[in-house]
Amino acid sequence: MRAGIVIISLIAGLAMSLPVSAAEDNGPPGSRAAPADAAKDAPKKEPAPPPSVTVIGARDALGILGREVRSPANENMGRIVDVIVDREGTVRAAVIDFGGFLGVGSRKIVVDWSALRFGRIANKSDSITLELSKEQVMAAPEYKQDAPVIVLGAAGRLQPWDFDK
Repeated sequence: MRAGIVIISLIAGLAMSLPVSAAEDNGPPGSRAAPADAAKDAPKKEPAPPPSVTVIGARDALGILGREVRSPANENMGRIVDVIVDREGTVRAAVIDFGGFLGVGSRKIVVDWSALRFGRIANKSDSITLELSKEQVMAAPEYKQDAPVIVLGAAGRLQPWDFDK
């Protein structure tokens, strides 16, 4: 009986030293890393740096979409309905919904960003000044989606866009 216990102990000891399955044994015998060793060898992930934060005072930055645009002579020129940026994200122009009444008979025109003045926009009711006359704006070609954009600008300030690069 004692010989039977010794043989069973010997077989149990050999079984414990063998791999459990072939899928777990990918290297030469004795080369299996313990789970704790595998965690040490894995590259450590650095925590993501915190995002940068900029605080802009409520009086220093306001949204402009929907804002009324007026001429230097205080004539109503319409409302800003969109902003156009180039491929680098630089603001190039504003789309103004000009003329008409309650959206009937109005048309959209594009004006160079540098022709706009934002000096008095502390309140939502304040308007933006466009450095162009009403006659210049009335003569401007209409803005149409998916067509070349013709930008009305103040003299000497307009530069063509080159999207063929």
